[in-house]
Amino acid sequence: MRFFTLLNLQDVILAIFPTLMFILVFGLGLAYAHWHTGDSEKRMDRVTHRYPDGIEDRDAPFPLVLVLIIAGTVIWAFFYILFSV
Repeated sequence: MRFFTLLNLQDVILAIFPTLMFILVFGLGLAYAHWHTGDSEKRMDRVTHRYPDGIEDRDAPFPLVLVLIIAGTVIWAFFYILFSV
């Protein structure tokens, strides 16, 4: 049990605020950033399959944010294993 209850509130805010900021930046990154190739615009517009209830499937380009997150995770895991042994 803590002596000061304000520390509990500060811990909650320090946990929630970065999480909300990450979700916002991640969502914006998924919405607007992708690898631009010659046929990117055609792939974004061309519907490859239609499902019931109006759901459409597209062969859209891979989001750049996911590439950076996956690469960062792999690099972090490599160096974590390297320096923790």
